[in-house]
Amino acid sequence: MRIYEYLNHELKFSFEARTSRGKIDSHVAHLIKVSDSKVPGLVGFGEASPLKGLSIDALDNFPSILQSFLSRLNQGEQIPPEELETYPAINFALETAHLDLENGGRRVIFESTFLQQAPIWINGLVWMSQIPLMLAEATKKVESGFSCIKFKVGAHDFDAECSMLEQFRKKHLASKVQIRLDANGAFETGDAAIKLKELNRFDIHSIEQPIATQQPDALEKLCKTSPIAIALDEELIGKIPNVESEKWLRQISPSYLILKPTLIGGVKNANHWIKIADNLNINWWATSALESNIGLNAIAQWVATKHPIIPQGLGTGMLYENNFPSPLLVKGEHLFYLATHVWKLPNASS
Repeated sequence: MRIYEYLNHELKFSFEARTSRGKIDSHVAHLIKVSDSKVPGLVGFGEASPLKGLSIDALDNFPSILQSFLSRLNQGEQIPPEELETYPAINFALETAHLDLENGGRRVIFESTFLQQAPIWINGLVWMSQIPLMLAEATKKVESGFSCIKFKVGAHDFDAECSMLEQFRKKHLASKVQIRLDANGAFETGDAAIKLKELNRFDIHSIEQPIATQQPDALEKLCKTSPIAIALDEELIGKIPNVESEKWLRQISPSYLILKPTLIGGVKNANHWIKIADNLNINWWATSALESNIGLNAIAQWVATKHPIIPQGLGTGMLYENNFPSPLLVKGEHLFYLATHVWKLPNASS
């Protein structure tokens, strides 16, 4: 019999984290711990950590909802998959906790060469801050080995952000360093096209979610006319990867999908999105969503099975001052899994 428990851990940022939606002081990691009553010491972990203001299940009573699901599971109830569709973070946590348990409770979610120290190429993320600090952080990341820098934009004066990108590009040519942008839907629909045209002079690889969601006609037009490749991020939240979604995606025709398992219902749903994207010749990459090392580990191991050849957004493990010690290590522009390093998790054997 499987036994389910709930734990939480408030992650504290080691710096002042901001996006176009405002400041983030901390992030709560809701952990699912599943054990097997027949095998003492065997424990699997999953993480359900929705993002406030973004995840569809980031509700005030989320802990109570999660505990209710776990109580039903402890009573031997089978929860219908469609009931979990509106709780993507819980779906992701249960999915990965079960895989961890089935693989021996070793935090091995998917077998791949990643576990034998074959690294994953990642981008360097520059958070919202004062413009001089953002520019300094981007330069620091290039100097530490990153060849793909992702700037979060949309919170500052647009001209000031353009000036920042211009200064960065003067020092770091497009042939050496790729720039990705993430607007988090901050651009106004009426002037988004003008801003994309202006940003294009900085040799931008792509921009995530330039305008707010739920504007299919405006988004379709932007994807067809933008000189910069558009990637859909928030647009996937709350959507199920099915036939209707494929029709919608065919109409919008973006260049990339950004896959965040916590926000879209787990790795199985992410696999479905990849299948749809492949059918439509749309590329993708995966990004963590501020999970602790538990969730990040599951996402990284899943990504590794896809053998990605472009940078992934998986460098978030170093954001916190109190993350769980783990084998995950960022060195240069790569994420490594060092099997010699042990996990230190609450009430769990490593």
